[in-house]
Amino acid sequence: MAHGLSSIDWEAPWLKPWRERGEPIAHQVKQGVSVEQAFNATLALHKRELSMQDLGTQAQAQGLAHAICEVQFVPQSALPDGQAYEQFIFDTQSVPTRDGLHDFFNALCWLQFPLAKKQINLVQATAIQAQGVGAVRGPVRDAVTVFDENATLIQLPDDLWRTLQERHWHKAFVNLKSSWQDVQMWVFGHAALEKLVNPYKAITVHLWRVPSNLPTSEWDAWLAQDLQPRKLAAKPFLPTPVLGVPGWWPANENPDFYADTQVFRPPRGA
Repeated sequence: MAHGLSSIDWEAPWLKPWRERGEPIAHQVKQGVSVEQAFNATLALHKRELSMQDLGTQAQAQGLAHAICEVQFVPQSALPDGQAYEQFIFDTQSVPTRDGLHDFFNALCWLQFPLAKKQINLVQATAIQAQGVGAVRGPVRDAVTVFDENATLIQLPDDLWRTLQERHWHKAFVNLKSSWQDVQMWVFGHAALEKLVNPYKAITVHLWRVPSNLPTSEWDAWLAQDLQPRKLAAKPFLPTPVLGVPGWWPANENPDFYADTQVFRPPRGA
């Protein structure tokens, strides 16, 4: 069984949007199937279901087709020595996958956000082709790596977003606590999801704002258009201690939780 999957708590609030797809696949892995085999089997099932549907319009057919992940998952050993992981995916449409939490969540993200993950890979491969692999990634490749590993998508009111930007943590999480009832969040980064399997106070994610009133069913297509090199290079991320979100961690019911300046760093210049 892949290391760590038995520790996943699918009732955790940050896994709520992932549970429907993720829990059945994790169950397969617990039965002894490798991570890449479990995801390939799920992908094949999705494609069979699509082929059997009576699609009413061409637009509907195209929309459903786009919702299907186009890559396959292969063992890590398929990655040739010396070849960049991102370039291999771009060239072969194959994702090297190890048996563990990190690659489990990465593969799950490919299934849920196929268009966005494809765009991320395009940006990565284009940067590699222009600059080489090298020790220095450059601003675009740096930023797209941060997004891929650690981004959290968030849809929230303007006043709450400004308060978070200003690092007024107590105001954002305590004074404006009621505003969080209408916030939509989706932890996208697979490294962040891996950390949250064994949560601790200092876990920080990079928020990426989603337009208001955009249904979650349209987030993937929107994100694929939004993840452009120029925007990524500007690094419009908002680093945020994710377990400060009301309702996500029992300890944050105490307002003193946010007084820890090693985690909830004060506003710049304060």
